[in-house]
Order: sequence, then C-alpha cells, then structure tokens
Amino acid sequence: MTDWLGPQEWAAIRLSLRVAVVATICALPLAIWVAHLLARKRFPGRQLLNGIVHLPLVLPPVVTGYLLLVVFGQQGPIGALLSEHFGITVAFRWTGAALAAAIMAFPLMVRSIRIGIEAVDPGLEAAAATLGASRARIFMTVTLPLVFPAVLAAAVLGFAKALGEFGATITFVAAIPGQTQTIPSAIYGLLQVPGSEPAVLGLVTVSVILAMGALLLSEWLARHMARKVGA
Repeated sequence: MTDWLGPQEWAAIRLSLRVAVVATICALPLAIWVAHLLARKRFPGRQLLNGIVHLPLVLPPVVTGYLLLVVFGQQGPIGALLSEHFGITVAFRWTGAALAAAIMAFPLMVRSIRIGIEAVDPGLEAAAATLGASRARIFMTVTLPLVFPAVLAAAVLGFAKALGEFGATITFVAAIPGQTQTIPSAIYGLLQVPGSEPAVLGLVTVSVILAMGALLLSEWLARHMARKVGA
C-alpha cells in the first residue's frame, strides 16, 4: 500500500489525523456541556437549542460550508473580527478544516453523551445534593465519572466523523495540497485524474481501516458504559 501512496497522499493522511484530533479536542468540552444542558435542564428555548445542535445532521454539508464561509470568511462578521484584532484566518486554512469537522461531528458527540447522562439515575445526583454538594461538584464527582465511557465513545465517534468530513470542508477551505487537502478531498481530486486508481485504492483502504477501528472502539466503549451504569 505504501507504494500506492505518494508524498501528497501521505500529507493528506497526516492532515486528516491532525484535523480530526484538533476538532475532537475542541468540540468535546462544549458537547459535554450542551448534552448535560439538554438532558437535565428545562428552560425556554430548549427545543430551539436542540434543533440548532442537530442542524448539521440534516443540512446538506455544502450549505454548512457556505454558511461557515459567510460567517468566518475574510468579510464575514466573525472572520473579519478574528483577522483584524487577532490576526487569525480560518477560511482556506487547516484550522478552518478543523472548525468545519468539529461542527459536523458536534451533533453526534452531543447525542452520544446525552444518552449516557439520561441513563444515569437522577436519584444519585439528588442524594449528593442533599449532602450539600454544589451543582459543579455533583457533575464532576457523580455524573461525569458515570458517563465517562459515553464521553470516550462520543470522542471516538466524533473523531471518525471528523476524519471523513468532506462537503463542508471543501466548501469552506477548498482542497489545497499540503494545506487543506484531507483524505476525502484527496480521493475526490484523484478520481478526476486518469491512472490514479492505485493511489485512490490506498487512500480508501487507509480511510476504511481508520473508520472501522474508531467504530469498533466506540462500540466497545458503549457496551462498557451500559455494564457500568447497569451495575
């Protein structure tokens, strides 16, 4: 397989792993907070928040990428602010690919963690509250340890989704070799070039191995979570 892949393909693999890791690490804390909010709190606008969180799952990825370009592009409200005051540009950069991947993976992460939190007996949290523990301490010492396998499963699932993200990424950051070209965009580009089948097959094989490994790990963590919560 190594003979099928050239420097450009290996660069795409390394960039995909980098984008997926950064996207997962950045999105996970917010996903935990939003999942806890949706699972345990009742407040005005809860259904609206739930809809916004899950919007990337139902919107065409190209639409999500276009909206990112409008908001985070050089002329967008947040993009211009970041560029003028902090010198940060995300459009057509690998950081933009990480942002797009994080947004596309976010709903799956929230959903997985929320299921884990809803499976925890609220009586355990109530008992801790009667002993005078603050909400933050209850979450850190009771809820989070019980849902930790679900958090890990969500992280793995989010990583797998970020690794395979294509539509929003190519719309927001294009596919610049060595800069923003990830595995999916590299495969798409190679498919337009006659005689590149070996490289395509190599990238597809790497993509399947990484995705299958992540899904198997996520499934194992989910079963571990079920045993732990049911114990």
